[in-house]
Amino acid sequence: MSLFINAGGLPGLVKYDIHDENEVYSYAQDVLNTALVKDIILKHKIRNVPFLFNLVSFLADSTGKPVSATSISNYMKGQKSPVSIELVLKYLKYLCDAYIVTEVPRFDIRGKKLLQSNSKYYFEDNGIRNSCVETNRDRDIEKVIESIIYHQLIHDGYKVNVGQLLAGEVDFVCVKDKQRVYIQASYIIGNDETRKREFGALKGIADNYPKYVISMTPLVTRTDDEGIQHISLREFLKNGL
Repeated sequence: MSLFINAGGLPGLVKYDIHDENEVYSYAQDVLNTALVKDIILKHKIRNVPFLFNLVSFLADSTGKPVSATSISNYMKGQKSPVSIELVLKYLKYLCDAYIVTEVPRFDIRGKKLLQSNSKYYFEDNGIRNSCVETNRDRDIEKVIESIIYHQLIHDGYKVNVGQLLAGEVDFVCVKDKQRVYIQASYIIGNDETRKREFGALKGIADNYPKYVISMTPLVTRTDDEGIQHISLREFLKNGL
């Protein structure tokens, strides 16, 4: 499991030593750079190449966090490299069209409608994402787990959005065959504070649709906590919800 979380699932990894982090990330960077050059820079005649690479790094560091074109534009101004909101939107679309990242809009659970700003962006492969983050990858494991869960849900046929509550957020609102489910992603639920945070967000939703917490908490396979299913990440990847 840890190898998949760190290295991702690119097919070409079979030719490399998957235990060698430098080798794995060097290969992931080669794949990313090829896609950026062929599918974006040459195809769209990109002029601001440095910003494109900075945008990829920004999204890698912001995986699992709501971002907007405005926030990215403001960040670049702070880096003394101003870019317009229109350019940010254009480059984000190019990255999505090239299957480097995917955009996940927010869904207002109370108002039952999609929101037009502050989407989340997940990399199509977590190995590529990890290769773009130079330091402190350990602190990002919850972001990577969230991304893995998102892609498995898509693979399993769900339509997935980020859930927005009046105060707070639920990681995913998923719909399949007109059945809605709510999912909270976590790394390890090791104390009451973490449990209250992860389960409390779901308990605050006043409807009877199924609710799940997915984590890597040791010894957990599938348990029930006041109607909320707690599933291990391994169990979820093997058998689904």
